Amino acid sequence: MTMKRMIINMCMCGCIVAALVSLTSCNDELEVQQSYEFTVETMPVPKELAQGETAEIRCELKRSGEFADALYTIRYFQYDGEGALSLDNNLTLLPNDRYLLENEKFRLYYTSQCDESQNFIVVVEDVCCPLHKSSNVAMTFMFNSASNDE
Repeated sequence: MTMKRMIINMCMCGCIVAALVSLTSCNDELEVQQSYEFTVETMPVPKELAQGETAEIRCELKRSGEFADALYTIRYFQYDGEGALSLDNNLTLLPNDRYLLENEKFRLYYTSQCDESQNFIVVVEDVCCPLHKSSNVAMTFMFNSASNDE
């Protein structure tokens, strides 16, 4: 009897341990990654711009993973010189305002409005996690002044 009782007790303990393990390891929530690291690649741009001249900046957002509902915004800040930046849909951007990027391939158009050097930063951000360090890409653009006489 004692051997039979011992086998029954071992089976009961095994069942209890199995039940506890299965209850603690199960998670009904499905984790979906919504934010992936990304970069923005640009084609080369001119080094000089004369006042009134426009430079085209071709950009492509490259993601390390795909999330169908991913949204990205763009903004810029000009810290030297004067100029205007617009998207390829003719939307002129205001400094530090965020605008929704509609495509992963886009063009920016920068028009010089002064005869001195110009520097500005363009930031593309993942809307999902704007405070996460890897969720934004900052690009600096610098144009030296070029005379219209040349």
